[in-house]
Amino acid sequence: MKGAHAIRASASRGRFSASCARGTRTSMCRGFTLIEVIVAISLLAFGLALSFGTLRGASKATERAEILSQRDERLRAVQGFLRTQLNAALPIAFAFDNQTGSATFLRLSQKKLEFVAAMPGYMSRGGPYLQTLELVEGGKGQQLLFRQQLLTTEGPVDDDREPVVLLDGIADGGFRIRRLDESSKPGDWQPEWNESAQLPPLVRLDVRFLDASRHWPEFVVAPRLAATAGATEAVPLAADAANNR
Repeated sequence: MKGAHAIRASASRGRFSASCARGTRTSMCRGFTLIEVIVAISLLAFGLALSFGTLRGASKATERAEILSQRDERLRAVQGFLRTQLNAALPIAFAFDNQTGSATFLRLSQKKLEFVAAMPGYMSRGGPYLQTLELVEGGKGQQLLFRQQLLTTEGPVDDDREPVVLLDGIADGGFRIRRLDESSKPGDWQPEWNESAQLPPLVRLDVRFLDASRHWPEFVVAPRLAATAGATEAVPLAADAANNR
């Protein structure tokens, strides 16, 4: 019996080998066809392309998020700097009219603001500085420029340094002040301030960017010495500067 089984098994193997040798398409000896190989490679390439596309999209999203974060951080830094400087505005005249006796502590128009304040120690040599903020046309939209000039008995010292660009890409903007009426109630916002020997109670800067995704938070500052500046006479510094001229 064992010999008969061995003979049949050997014959079966021989028929299988002969069948595969003749190219018979059976499930036991068939390989991959060219179409199947092409389909497999195409699926692999598609999977790799999808993976790389996902990684590239995630990288770009991260880069955009970092850019937006840096841009928002710069806006906060600019607002913090302006708030600190305007809040510390001093009742010191930087312009003096010898005929009328008027002294200018702060001068404001829609596109320009001038006032006197101390600068941070790392940015100055000490003493009061005439500080100018101005909206001017730039290469793309308007720019908010900042300039500082040391204020001496001879008046503001000319500074050879270029103004610092605080903001750019501005579509529209302007400075405004708010007065208090006789009953100490705030009035309307006005685009001009030329009062003698006074600081305005409130100063505002409005900015609208060309890029609609950029938002300028509301910016209103109340100078600390505005309440007492109205009773302050023209300081000797301004008077001496006028007499020296």
